[in-house]
Amino acid sequence: MATKHIFITGGVVSSLGKGLTSAAIGMILERRGLKVSMQKLDPYINVDPGTMSPFQHGEVYVTDDGAETDLDLGHYERFTHAQLTKASNFTTGKIYRSVIEKERRGDYLGKTVQVIPHITDALKAGIAEGVNKDVDVAITEIGGTVGDIESLPFLEAVRQYALDRPQGDVMFIHLTLLPYLRASGELKTKPTQQSVGKLREIGIQPDVLICRTEVPMEEGMDKKISLFCNVREDCVIEEKDVDFSIYEVPLDLVKRGLDRIICVRLGLPFVDETPFGDWKEMIERIRRIDQTVEIGIVGKYVELHDAYKSIYESLSHAGIAHDVDVVLRKVAAETLEDESDVQRALAGVHGVLVPGGFGERGLEGKIRAIRWARENGTPFFGICLGMQCAVIEYARNVLGLEDAHTLEHSPETENAVISLMDDQEGVPLGGTMRLGAYACDLRPGTLAADLYGANHVDERHRHRYEFNNRFRDLFEASDMTISGVNPERDLVEIVEIPGHPFFIGVQFHPEFKSRPLSPQPVFKGFIGAAKEASRGGVAGGALEGRTATDPAGGPLAHDDSGTVNR
Repeated sequence: MATKHIFITGGVVSSLGKGLTSAAIGMILERRGLKVSMQKLDPYINVDPGTMSPFQHGEVYVTDDGAETDLDLGHYERFTHAQLTKASNFTTGKIYRSVIEKERRGDYLGKTVQVIPHITDALKAGIAEGVNKDVDVAITEIGGTVGDIESLPFLEAVRQYALDRPQGDVMFIHLTLLPYLRASGELKTKPTQQSVGKLREIGIQPDVLICRTEVPMEEGMDKKISLFCNVREDCVIEEKDVDFSIYEVPLDLVKRGLDRIICVRLGLPFVDETPFGDWKEMIERIRRIDQTVEIGIVGKYVELHDAYKSIYESLSHAGIAHDVDVVLRKVAAETLEDESDVQRALAGVHGVLVPGGFGERGLEGKIRAIRWARENGTPFFGICLGMQCAVIEYARNVLGLEDAHTLEHSPETENAVISLMDDQEGVPLGGTMRLGAYACDLRPGTLAADLYGANHVDERHRHRYEFNNRFRDLFEASDMTISGVNPERDLVEIVEIPGHPFFIGVQFHPEFKSRPLSPQPVFKGFIGAAKEASRGGVAGGALEGRTATDPAGGPLAHDDSGTVNR
């Protein structure tokens, strides 16, 4: 069977949840025994999100092959088994760069290079490149909003792509918004009509409309939308905001018949029942949770939830496994100017997590928070820069290296416990960004080996600086254990303190491999330790008056006034 294609566009406003909806559709099709590929086309001019501020774009997601991509690819991997690669995310910048490089080489033989056909041809080639071997259905999400000038070449490219394929091999799904006017108590369809009108002007007729709404659609509204948008009435799908968990979305779409519609439209085999038994059991398990643990997130970008999206999701997956809601206490690292700030900000939490980041801002606040967790016996988990800060803190306050620092921010220090590592020939091993999956050998008998239940793992990286092996013997002679090492470059990957209730730092980003039904092992162990800490009583009543997050990592139930920003 030739690969079928689904193109998913969005209208009216941004941030409608195209990524989540695309991932849910991929999951639905996988549950029907089909192999899917997932891809995101982003209209911004950046070549990739690697240089973009997390405040603007959210987290940078990393694939096994080292691509720095849009955070929606995290949704794809959490919902599906699709193999994501560098070809799973194309931007305007990436496409234009490839076309300009061809023009400079003379590949176009003197022709005038234009948006049509050269840019659109490059986009179509990118779509084809993103289709993995033996894929039944390729799902491509078009970023941005219909009507944006940046999106026009992408929409033109997918229009042409559909025209080039046999009839019945391509379908278009348009995600749109039905705004609810509280003053009049009614939903409005006009923005949806205008959005579809824009698509039809370009030459794209959507086969399915998925209508995001915060209240149920009124009787007859689907018929009205069908009439004005030229979409069959049964293909107007309501996607009401979920009340409980984002992981309900696939179940809701199946309930509304989207799986049947896709199968009929693309000529795919259809059965009456989509197997969701384990997924439904997970949702029911979430509903039964009646215990909470509170985790202090000490980071640079806590003001934007999407900046640490995969971390929050991973905490929630671990919470499901331990039957607890994970409450997030977000702490801006730069506000922790002394020990009293740390005590006020973190008193009563059951665990402290320090995530990664670039730049010096907030570095000392992270180090103070780690010292507090270490000295107070509070479960601690450091990721990437969080691990490096744990090494710096331990070197300063336990090993007596008062000027211990990272070479990244303190080039003059004599005790750069975090540095660029060189091999025997003097070639920097960490001088360029370490991106993608790298091997890690775990020391038997350590917490890390116990958590993974293995002696060898692969985890994804995104960093430039490393633990300085010049100080390795000094750390090994102390209570801090080096429990994970990259065998190829002999680089430290994991540190831990055995006598602590839970103290571990990892150089990689384990959040990229967590799934709802199979939480990442270190996250699972961390929340297990936090749950144990909660049983011992919490000083200061920190949980009093707080509301738990969505256990599946969705938006906080309380507003940002719950964020600690003293």
